[in-house]
Amino acid sequence: MKNYIILSRFSSNAFTDPKDIRKLAAQVSKRIKEQCPGIVWKESYATLGRFDVIDIVQADDPTQVEKAALIIRSYGHCSTETLIGTPWKQFLEKL
Repeated sequence: MKNYIILSRFSSNAFTDPKDIRKLAAQVSKRIKEQCPGIVWKESYATLGRFDVIDIVQADDPTQVEKAALIIRSYGHCSTETLIGTPWKQFLEKL
């Protein structure tokens, strides 16, 4: 399985109360689990930088990751950027 990093940034109208993010996250997670069964969710992080959330996932089929990113965008009122991630040791071995 390949590693992917999904970087998400909430739009200003994603929620009105910060506590609402729990409900929004649960809804998005449920929809991704239902519609993207080929994705294995490894980690999620809240950040204090350019992006609000960083998700690390694995999948054999990149279209599953594309679909998950679209779900996050449409349902989660976010912009996303998706990167493929190669473990550092594997990267160095290929040089």
